[in-house]
Amino acid sequence: MKPFRIIYRSIRDSFKSVFRNFSLSMASIICTTITLILVALAIIVTVNVNHVTKTMEEELTIVVYANKDTTDEQINEIEEKINKISEVKDVEYKSKEEWRLEMKNNSDTLKVTLDYLENNPLFDSFIVTVNNVEDLAPTARLIRDIDNVESANYGEGMVEDIISVFNVIKTATIVIVIALVLVTAFLISNTIKLTIFSRRSEIEIMRLVGSSNISIKLPFVFEGFLLGLVGSLIPVIVTIYGYIIAYEKLNGSASFSIIELVEPMPFVLYTSLVLILIGSIVGMIGSARAVRKYLKI
Repeated sequence: MKPFRIIYRSIRDSFKSVFRNFSLSMASIICTTITLILVALAIIVTVNVNHVTKTMEEELTIVVYANKDTTDEQINEIEEKINKISEVKDVEYKSKEEWRLEMKNNSDTLKVTLDYLENNPLFDSFIVTVNNVEDLAPTARLIRDIDNVESANYGEGMVEDIISVFNVIKTATIVIVIALVLVTAFLISNTIKLTIFSRRSEIEIMRLVGSSNISIKLPFVFEGFLLGLVGSLIPVIVTIYGYIIAYEKLNGSASFSIIELVEPMPFVLYTSLVLILIGSIVGMIGSARAVRKYLKI
């Protein structure tokens, strides 16, 4: 029962200490709040940027055209061979008649031109989706080697440039989030260390009266946890309500509906959990390290 009594007293003393040293506690809470709001913004931007790049990558496809005089049997053979390629995710067949009707419906000029022509000048085609955007080029090369395939195009050159840009954006946003988390941990930890430093005489007195290291240390650890937890509440509220309101105002998209945003649920809940964990864990670690210095453990 003694460990439970120590824990109970530690939690009770940590609450008392927060109110007894209110100004220092508020400084720690404000520092935690400001830095975690920045982390929340960075996470929101990073997740949405990665979501947009992933969506755009999924829309990159290979357009395969069959030879003009290909028979239905040969079309089936081409589709079967494409499906056997391990990198291929999906194959959608589109006949030249379907292309003809679609083009006529989309343009009056094309309608007149196609109606004038006796024979359909278009080609039967396949829209091929790959598992990974990096597989576009090798998959296109394999498809070109299939009999009765006229061409397999995916926007060579431009697609490689787009993939490079996407990779740079993903890496940059992840690095920014990691850097902000580290800066946040540093600021929160050092702010709490200042709080502990101002009470070093209190720690020395507790040691002189014979208190064990664990009984001295635990209240400060729980206090750091409490300060970090309280400091994360405002960022959590701002994240949840701010993102939901922004999502509804933008109707789920930004930049003239080009960029589709991540749906609020459960995204904001996961982000909030991350903020709470960062605040509370960093608070505990900061307090534990600061007290350890004065206990000379």
